[in-house]
Amino acid sequence: MCPPHHRPHFSAWEREHAHVDWGGARSTSEVRSNLRPGQRILDAGCGKGRYLLPLVDSYDICGTDVSLIALHAAKERLTRRNRDAPLMASSITHLPLTERSFDAILCYGVMQHLLAEERHEAAAEFERVLAPGGLVFFEAFGIQDMRYGGKMVEQDTFLRQNGVIYHYFTKEEVAVLFGNFEAVEIRDTIREKRFRGRPYLRHMVNAVFRLPDQNAMLR
Repeated sequence: MCPPHHRPHFSAWEREHAHVDWGGARSTSEVRSNLRPGQRILDAGCGKGRYLLPLVDSYDICGTDVSLIALHAAKERLTRRNRDAPLMASSITHLPLTERSFDAILCYGVMQHLLAEERHEAAAEFERVLAPGGLVFFEAFGIQDMRYGGKMVEQDTFLRQNGVIYHYFTKEEVAVLFGNFEAVEIRDTIREKRFRGRPYLRHMVNAVFRLPDQNAMLR
């Protein structure tokens, strides 16, 4: 298998980020309600910083992404706000990080762009770099989503013309993927959208997982 940075569906993100706008900061209320200020967070697949920037004032956060263009944009936005955070170019399937180095991992809208083997590699990396009791905040496309479809390359996984992979999850699949974690919550988030007068569904699978603290269980 090609090294992560040379996989075509990873390098396709350079082209995507070259013309796709940031989209603005996103809600971080779920993170803030579960973590104490100052805790260590990895934004895994941080893009241009839509979660990283609103969290940098409250947490010890760093970001990683396969796209240098995205990382440069995130860095520029941090600089304009007189803020700083470590940023690394890497895939979430091979994180250049030490074991047990984070209290939480954000994985919002990232796993859906990986093939099956890569998704399992990423889950294993999350388990490796999380401290015992650490949390994973997860969001990805669900199979009822209006965007489901394209050139199928694996089950419920499609390759689009832009070269990017799109996988659509079920709650059950997400639970299996994070089988070594405790599921704090797994839920379907389904909203109806209207386009040219017709109704469509937007389906996301959201979850929070906790890495068991084996030492605490033994005490």
